[in-house]
Amino acid sequence: MGLMDNLKAKLGPAKHKVSDLAQQHGGKITHGIDKAAKVVDERTKGKYSDKIHTGTDKAKGAMDRLAHKDDGTATPPGTPPPSTPSSAPPPSGPPPAS
Repeated sequence: MGLMDNLKAKLGPAKHKVSDLAQQHGGKITHGIDKAAKVVDERTKGKYSDKIHTGTDKAKGAMDRLAHKDDGTATPPGTPPPSTPSSAPPPSGPPPAS
């Protein structure tokens, strides 16, 4: 077994643990990212707002990928998550054929 195989074998459980933590605490992580970005933006007086926003989006995307890696439902960065139409009106048109 080579060095890379040993590393992969040892890091496998850690990867699953990080994924589980990201799933459990996704809201807290996102809130922390936003809070840190706001503080940095205030201290730099908005000079680097575009770069801070880009970094924040990338960090949130990475967290989302970690949280959803096991179930394969990760969405590409910049893609909004699918919405669940709970109160959507029924589609118009002819009823489906039986």
